[in-house]
Amino acid sequence: MRILSPSILAANSLDLGNDIKKTEQNGVKWIHIDCMDGNFVPNLSFGYSIVSDIRKITDMVLDVHLMIKEPIRYVETFCKAGADYLTIHIEADTLENTKKAIKMIKEMGVKAGISVKPKTQLDAIEQLLPELDLVLVMTVEPGFGGQKFMADMMPKLKAIREKLDEVNPECRLEVDGGVDLNTVKICKENGADTFVAGSAYYKAEDKAAFLKEMEA
Repeated sequence: MRILSPSILAANSLDLGNDIKKTEQNGVKWIHIDCMDGNFVPNLSFGYSIVSDIRKITDMVLDVHLMIKEPIRYVETFCKAGADYLTIHIEADTLENTKKAIKMIKEMGVKAGISVKPKTQLDAIEQLLPELDLVLVMTVEPGFGGQKFMADMMPKLKAIREKLDEVNPECRLEVDGGVDLNTVKICKENGADTFVAGSAYYKAEDKAAFLKEMEA
């Protein structure tokens, strides 16, 4: 089953609660929450308190993406805040700490994800794949919304899908960055089943139609 996960980074920050409720009313099942520390990426955004507040107003799956350095320090807090999926970056800490963080996430009953930046290849995460619930492939450099989709990430996306099919076929494969009604086609062709769309979703005139086409 394909899933659209609209990024609230592109929502109206002054009316976020209503935007989230409208998103749910449109039939969206997941929302994507980008949490940035201004260190791992050159931008600041949502923290765990936002995740906790959103959890109180929606039953949608909270797809939380930590773009923070040494995420092991905060995974317990984000899990307790209400994340359903908690994704951390392989580049943000040592492999040993990343393994510990994945274990912590899963022990708290939350689904664990690993994200890779554009320059990071499959071999960096290959040994982790059997333990994961989600792999997120960045199709832009993480940090800011509205960037141009990097089509040259597709061979890596396909390679990850093929490896997941061998060792963990139930694991979701997500793409994030410049995903819209045009670029989603090549993402589907290369094995992605979960699509983060920020600007494209929130600027769509017919959001229900956008959702239907993205998940087709």
